[in-house]
Amino acid sequence: MNFARNLFAAAGLATLLAAPSAQADDDTIKVGILHSLSGTMAISETTLKDAMLMLIAEQNAKGGLLGKKLEPVVVDPASNWPLFAEKARELISQDHVAAVFGCWTSVSRKSVLPVFKELDSILFYPVQYEGQESERNVFYTGAAPNQQAIPAVDYLMSKDGGSVKRWVLEGTDYVYPRTTNKILEAYLLSKGVSPDDIMINYTPFGFSDWQTEVSKIKAFGSAGKKTAVVSTVNGDANVPFYKELGNQGVKAEDIPVVAFSVGEEELAGLDPKPLVGHLAAWNYFESIDTPENKAFIDAWHKFTGNDKRVTNDPMEAAYIGFNMWVKAVEKAGTTDPDKVIAALPGTQAPNLTGGMSEMLPNHHITKPVYIGEIQDNGQFDVVWQTKGLIPGEPWSPYLPESKDLVSDWVKLNCGNYDKVKNTCLGATN
Repeated sequence: MNFARNLFAAAGLATLLAAPSAQADDDTIKVGILHSLSGTMAISETTLKDAMLMLIAEQNAKGGLLGKKLEPVVVDPASNWPLFAEKARELISQDHVAAVFGCWTSVSRKSVLPVFKELDSILFYPVQYEGQESERNVFYTGAAPNQQAIPAVDYLMSKDGGSVKRWVLEGTDYVYPRTTNKILEAYLLSKGVSPDDIMINYTPFGFSDWQTEVSKIKAFGSAGKKTAVVSTVNGDANVPFYKELGNQGVKAEDIPVVAFSVGEEELAGLDPKPLVGHLAAWNYFESIDTPENKAFIDAWHKFTGNDKRVTNDPMEAAYIGFNMWVKAVEKAGTTDPDKVIAALPGTQAPNLTGGMSEMLPNHHITKPVYIGEIQDNGQFDVVWQTKGLIPGEPWSPYLPESKDLVSDWVKLNCGNYDKVKNTCLGATN
């Protein structure tokens, strides 16, 4: 940030610098990319930055948008959650981006929410998350719990999934794992699982000393009941976690691990052989054979110049969100945030797995759900999938504080409408 910008910020004039549209007095439309390129989350987020650069380049090759070229503006919040908010403010107020594609962890998303509301800009969030949120300025293209966590548990409970009776909820210590596990615990209890058959544990970001934790998992799984681990471990902590599982001989046939934050990119940094048979729940896998996916993978390899670069679920979510944004801008005829926000619900974009996703009035999308089994080549073999697309639901019916809430930014203009009290519980902007 230069000296002149510091003077503006010190004077409290940042909001006056915000532009409603990146078209004004400019020959490009700027697009913000807000992903960690360093720190503990770089293992996951760097690929999303590259995917966005590819999508923007492809759109420019088609002629751009509204007769203008798209210009990416890349920043690195460095896995520093307060820095996400600072960088978001710079993108909107100083770089005048039309929209921002970014964040991975929920704590980074929570950090930037006040900025997007204050400056009335748009964030596309491409990663699975814990739900319990619906914001007017955010469009959630990753999975809500009913599109990942709940189906994964249902699968493991089923005969095909091993008829699991005992559960280890293992997560990184921040809002996404804690809220997801709160929902899963309530769901398991509602299904008749005993509290004694649920073990919950959290470790810090970047945690590396997994010997004791994996020993606890082995001991918990030795009680004579089929046991599984539901993992919301995030970032580079997954590498030593899975290595220690292999070191201690925790095999999938004994204690399967189903992960919500481990995909092809994370497996690329591991020896997958000891992990064969462990699971992940996503809405996309690189191994899914469709013409759309093949074309995307080919384009990715060409763009990166590396045939070994893998694709993953958050990349598909970014792909869907970007294409929905392009369609909404074209429909609105402007990048003005209010008009684009109004145009997005009902917008459809193709999935890489086939079919079309739709942006719902609650600012979540419809998605298929897949359970994949790790193979020795670092890819996933799909062992289960939903019959159709599942609508994303931000509010969990299994928690008393949210069971009566719905989100509708079209008719109700509210993200947390209480159906029983017939009132909106939050600001409707």
